[in-house]
Amino acid sequence: MAGPDNSTGGVHAPGPTLSVADIIVITVYFALNVAVGIWSSCRASRNTVSGYFLAGRDMTWWLIGASLFASSEGSGLFIGLAGSGAAGGLAVAGFEWNATYVLLALAWVFVPIYMSSEIVTLPEYIERRYGGQRIRVYLSVLSLLLSVFTKISLDLYAGALFVHICLGWNFYLSTILTLIITALYTIAGGLAAVIYTDALQTLIMVVGAVILAVKAFDQIGGYGQLEAAYARAVPARTIANTTCHLPRADAMHMFRDPYTGDLPWTGMTFGLTIMAAWYWCTDQGRSLCGLNPPCCPFL
Repeated sequence: MAGPDNSTGGVHAPGPTLSVADIIVITVYFALNVAVGIWSSCRASRNTVSGYFLAGRDMTWWLIGASLFASSEGSGLFIGLAGSGAAGGLAVAGFEWNATYVLLALAWVFVPIYMSSEIVTLPEYIERRYGGQRIRVYLSVLSLLLSVFTKISLDLYAGALFVHICLGWNFYLSTILTLIITALYTIAGGLAAVIYTDALQTLIMVVGAVILAVKAFDQIGGYGQLEAAYARAVPARTIANTTCHLPRADAMHMFRDPYTGDLPWTGMTFGLTIMAAWYWCTDQGRSLCGLNPPCCPFL
């Protein structure tokens, strides 16, 4: 007797046909994003190193803040956190909560050191701190490779997957188009183009996320109904002899048992801080994102 079909071959199958309104919204979004990129590229001062790599050092605080936010919240985060939350429950939000006090350390401790040293990249700081050109080159190459294989690739995959499912385009074509569009305005306009397009992305993400959350809670009938519906959300296809993808009993708990929990509260509260300090305060693409060369839209 044949067992249940547990294959995942249909993961890239296009979803339902989009309505005319959906297509118009998506088209306007891409056109607006490209238009902002072209406008900022023409407006940017690209004749000097400071103008190209540091946007002339004349950006306002809210643009820089929006750029930092958009650089951290990408398609990979939206899709990844949503998937992790659906699979394991609320505790995954602890990763973001942990960032709140670590970011305060970034603002009050790390950034003043970076600024007083007059540096714009972490490899440059390491060179000044320890001396020697080799350590700077090594860290630059290492940071680039890590970004390509652990961040850029994931964000490209998530973004291309969204385009593929929504529009039905070829998956690899979606990936190539995403790369080309982003590279055009980034290379042409430098950091100024990155910051302006990031500000647009921030507005769209925040407004869209708020509308989606309000509508979702309204549709399901509130938080109580969400708990009940989640407990009954058993997948049609499961893996035999495992509890994989089955709703957890502690799914709606933030602080989980330190012995049996998949995300124990001890590790989320204390152990995660070590990783978060690297991720938010010393990572090449995060802590210095507002000061970095124009690589942020890929991170």
